[in-house]
Amino acid sequence: MSKNLRTRFLIILGVIVACVAFVWPIQKRINLGLDLKGGMHLVLKVDTSKLAEKAKDDAVLRAMEILRNRIDSMGVGETSIQRQGIDQILVQLPGVTDREKAVDMVKRVAHLEFRLVDSDPIKLKDALGGKIAEGLELKYTKGDNKEAVLVHTQSPMQGDAISDAKVDFDSSSMLPKISLSFNTKGTKDFGDLTSKNVGERLAIVLDGEVMSAPNIREGILTGTAEITGQFSYDEASVLALALRSGSLPVPMSVEEERTIGPLLGKDSIEAGIRATLFGVLFVFGFMIVYYWVGGMIASFSLLLNLGMILGIMGFINVMLPYSQVTLTLPGIAGIVLTLGMAVDANVLINERIREELENGRTLAAAIESGYERAFSAILDSNLTTIIAAILLFQFGSGPIKGFAITLTIGLMASLFTAVYVSRTLFMWLMEAQAIKELHMMRIFKKTNFNFMKLMYVFCALSIVITVAGIVTIIAKKNTAYGIDFAGGQVQEYRFAKAVSADNVRNALKDGGIKDAVIQQFDKTPETIIIRTSDDTASAVAAVFRKDLKSNSFEILRVEKVGPMVGKVLRERALWAILLAMGGILVYVGIRFKNFGFAIAGVIALIHDIIVALGLSVMMGRQIDLLVVTALLTIAGYSINDTIIIYDRVRENMTKPAHKKLSLAEVINLSINQTLGRTILTTSVTLLVVIALFFFGGEVLNTFSLVMMIGFICGVYSTMYIVTPLVLAFQTKWTTNK
Repeated sequence: MSKNLRTRFLIILGVIVACVAFVWPIQKRINLGLDLKGGMHLVLKVDTSKLAEKAKDDAVLRAMEILRNRIDSMGVGETSIQRQGIDQILVQLPGVTDREKAVDMVKRVAHLEFRLVDSDPIKLKDALGGKIAEGLELKYTKGDNKEAVLVHTQSPMQGDAISDAKVDFDSSSMLPKISLSFNTKGTKDFGDLTSKNVGERLAIVLDGEVMSAPNIREGILTGTAEITGQFSYDEASVLALALRSGSLPVPMSVEEERTIGPLLGKDSIEAGIRATLFGVLFVFGFMIVYYWVGGMIASFSLLLNLGMILGIMGFINVMLPYSQVTLTLPGIAGIVLTLGMAVDANVLINERIREELENGRTLAAAIESGYERAFSAILDSNLTTIIAAILLFQFGSGPIKGFAITLTIGLMASLFTAVYVSRTLFMWLMEAQAIKELHMMRIFKKTNFNFMKLMYVFCALSIVITVAGIVTIIAKKNTAYGIDFAGGQVQEYRFAKAVSADNVRNALKDGGIKDAVIQQFDKTPETIIIRTSDDTASAVAAVFRKDLKSNSFEILRVEKVGPMVGKVLRERALWAILLAMGGILVYVGIRFKNFGFAIAGVIALIHDIIVALGLSVMMGRQIDLLVVTALLTIAGYSINDTIIIYDRVRENMTKPAHKKLSLAEVINLSINQTLGRTILTTSVTLLVVIALFFFGGEVLNTFSLVMMIGFICGVYSTMYIVTPLVLAFQTKWTTNK
């Protein structure tokens, strides 16, 4: 073995060892997103509207500190609490399934006050009549038997005097109560307060509500007190936890919630693994059958590519603990696109080798020339998509960032495996004289179609389809958007036995929930999806426990997005797509020294996105962040196909035999030369997407459907949209010299 080949093998072996080292054990090195392992994702808005400008920042920071104390007390591991924007806090709680308790805990202000009650019956009567004396406030006690009490607005003691709070039980009623212990200063202040007001009533006010207003029989010097009321044990536990950790400086509201039950997370992982295995087996089988030795080399490169993606993610998580990479469902989409582009690179290389062999070159020369000629197209297509991915990461929201991360990692790995690893294996086989010729199947012989002949007919057809898609989206308005963009709430439940959507609808109406939209799938009649405009999760669960108590159920997911958050997500998704397009436009224009080519390619991308979006909406699918991720996948794949043809056009224009050809003739020739590669690559990648569609579960079903439409549309647009646009924009063709 030559020194050069030995060095190459040592580098590849080092990469493999490093990947295994940083991936294993996989459950510790690869962080799964909440959409895969279950848990809660909350975006909380801190209400700082009543604070002075200088106090707003401190209020948000104080709220984060208190939230962290509360969550730590719950024993939730691997939590994430981050500031988002000016007045928002992102909270992620892996493994948390009791959403009602968690939401109540993070929203609860827990502002505790001790206020004296004015027992003057005349003042109380006037207050009930609407005439409240200055310095007093009319309130009602908590519970079924509400009592009107007139309390002083000034509070001599507040919750910052508490050192501990725990749940106990009242000895007479056996109802839960909260026992309080005061710190040293609080003990003295409470003792003074009660000693000076013996015979008066003291109202215990929590978050503006009077929990109780007992009589002060004697001074309480022990440093303890209790809050009684009609609490459930869970409610008392949440209150005690909130009081222990301190009160929030200002109220907070849940702007966005995504709660994924452990069962759905487990289903998503199993479906994702199953779909990936089927897809990879389909791809490997096809490549080996079609290219034989070249296919086996390509399959090994693809397998290493997948291993490198996981290895680099593990490396970042181990070596850069403050820059954690998380694998999410959109991240799986990024891996799908990566594998598709890796397949494309290997198909391109093998087809180039075939061309060189047909031109009479020796096997060694054909392999050498094939890699050299394929390299520029592979580099251009991968770098174009990497630029788009970087822009998506910078300006996209959470799920889009996950897609961008895995896509960027995968494309960098693809460049190494497709160009370096596969070439090393060919060199080794040649040096060992293990191969003397390459056997390859050929489904597509040399073609000489006149693609220019019908291009204007197909342009007209595209205009009709595009306009129909836009009209459909506009006509459906907000119904075309999922909750990510329109706002509202989605709840998904799985029952032990199949349920009737009509029975569920009637039960919800009887329970006062009238705007619910019920969705059920034929394949899973035990699963129900409920869409509402408001937060009704607690009420829906209560209805099911009451009216469907003979059929047990589990909450698979609850997703809630406020209208303002939906608007922001919609704007960020649009900006992410536009900036990605802009990055592609600039790179292609500079790389090919022709912005007419760049503009034509981007317009074709927009065409593919609109057609895929329009057709999916026509089929009754809604636009959400996963669909946006699918559209970005389509854009990346489509521009890849366009750049391959651009690269061939650039090459053909430099050949003396083609100097007299017009640009239209050169483009037609280039499309024919790459037609086999285009159809092969798209077909092989579609195998992975089809596997996702049939085996990836309901969550990835719409995602994979949009990608199938987009991939097919991308092949068509490269031939019949890009070409007439290039000819329309082209006034002078400049080649690289």
